[in-house]
Amino acid sequence: MQDYKKEFIDFMVDSKVLKFGEFTLKSGRKSPFFMNAGAYVTGTQLNLLGEYYARAIHDTYGLDFDVLFGPAYKGIPLAVATVMAISRLYGRDIKYCANRKEVKDHGDTGILLGTKLQDGDRVVIIEDVTTSGASMAETVPILRAQANVEIVGLMVSLNRMEKGIGTDKSALDDIHDKYGFDAHAIVTMAEVQEYLYNRPVDGQILIDDTVRAALAAYYEQYGAK
Repeated sequence: MQDYKKEFIDFMVDSKVLKFGEFTLKSGRKSPFFMNAGAYVTGTQLNLLGEYYARAIHDTYGLDFDVLFGPAYKGIPLAVATVMAISRLYGRDIKYCANRKEVKDHGDTGILLGTKLQDGDRVVIIEDVTTSGASMAETVPILRAQANVEIVGLMVSLNRMEKGIGTDKSALDDIHDKYGFDAHAIVTMAEVQEYLYNRPVDGQILIDDTVRAALAAYYEQYGAK
């Protein structure tokens, strides 16, 4: 596992974005872990978050693309932080783009914020986490309605590695099969478990044998095939 992935796991824990316990998800599933990207709230946190995304995008897709698209709302600060980090780390000027939930009919009109999409643009989509892949059903048509773009891929922060609703495939695999582009994460839950198992964090072990057993039971029921 690359060092930046280990650092990112520590960063999620330190930022109280990744927690272990008993949580009820929107899907109704009882999960032994929870990830809330809304807990990234400071300038320092967003600065670091953008750098982790930038490194993962660079390693996965390279930098031969034109636009980083962040779906409203959480994707907007992610896209801005990440294009700034790409410029800072790699000297590559990538444009950012995001959608509005409502079309604006005056001033900066339309459904998009940031750059306007052009035919031939190569686009990478950025999100926090994808559990079911449902957001792509909204995002992909928006992108393709604006211009004849090529969607290079999707980058999220954490691959939960669980099956979506009504499928045995993971959300990221389901996205690939439905839309024809790759979907990756900075880290997977397998990497999180490997790194944090019996490792003290601020004097506390987050994944001990009990939590590991709860995770194993969860993935026995909900793990992607």
